[in-house]
Amino acid sequence: MHAWLCETLDGADALQWKELPTPEPKPGEVRIAIRAASLNFPDLLIVRGQYQFKPPLPFVPGAEFAGVVEAVGEGVTHLLPGDAVAALGGTGGFATHACVEAARVLPLPPGFALEDGAAFAFTYGTSHHALIDRGQLKAGETVLVLGAAGGVGTAALQIAKAAGARVIAAASSDEKCALCRELGADETLNYATSDVRAALKTLTAGKGPDIVYDAVGGDLAEPVFRSMAWRGRYLVVGFAQGAIPALPWNLALLKGASIVGVFWGEFVKREPAAFAAAMRQLLQWYGQGLVKPVIDQRLPMGELKAAYARMGSRQVMGKLLLVNP
Repeated sequence: MHAWLCETLDGADALQWKELPTPEPKPGEVRIAIRAASLNFPDLLIVRGQYQFKPPLPFVPGAEFAGVVEAVGEGVTHLLPGDAVAALGGTGGFATHACVEAARVLPLPPGFALEDGAAFAFTYGTSHHALIDRGQLKAGETVLVLGAAGGVGTAALQIAKAAGARVIAAASSDEKCALCRELGADETLNYATSDVRAALKTLTAGKGPDIVYDAVGGDLAEPVFRSMAWRGRYLVVGFAQGAIPALPWNLALLKGASIVGVFWGEFVKREPAAFAAAMRQLLQWYGQGLVKPVIDQRLPMGELKAAYARMGSRQVMGKLLLVNP
């Protein structure tokens, strides 16, 4: 097998494409022949040692991937060689093969494209947990999605629409806003060129959004929080802008608002039954055509560094895929 090996925490440029022994699955594991892997924002952080999860060196990055089961370890009965699956391995995806705990492997139903499987669970799982579970979204509410053209943003937009919400999609360019309109956003907001508070006041007739889905952070947080509706819920999903905002606590008091943390990885570990129920609903919505990953580019696995560079420059709309022949 071949894999991109992270041997130092010096970023994507230090990754090395190496030939390694093809692993045999241990008890409770399966070996997957990887067809496609997606690049997520945590993959950018983990090779710099900046993510919450810090695997020991050396490791193969790539949290999310899909392929075909090649071999199963002792005790694995629900997966068989030849099964099409998606995996949330945490690491291991930027390779030709990976061994993964069977509990982290999701069988894909008939008709579910492998490339979509590689770009689905991480972003759609995060956004479903955020909006439906943590945000308690109700049909008819208004949701503001910050970073709406990115991986989790496009997923959040689609999930909010599937749940019956009115969606304001906020992004950093007119091109990204146009994509969001194609995906069904009711309104768009270019926060690079707009007065965010004035725009939200106009778009909500002065009421403000009921839910803010924030995967961006930085200097957008305070003006957006000030614009929220009474009893609004501010979902803290991530910090793609880099800076972690500090909000005056009196704003939560004045708005009767909630600041809600969204840590999907911990949710998956601590609440497996709730995670499984969420995935069942998402798979059903996929089958109904309500949600479908937006693929920015498909690159050969050997071009991983180019994919990292594109994500680092914030050009990505939807998900970047790395594919094996």
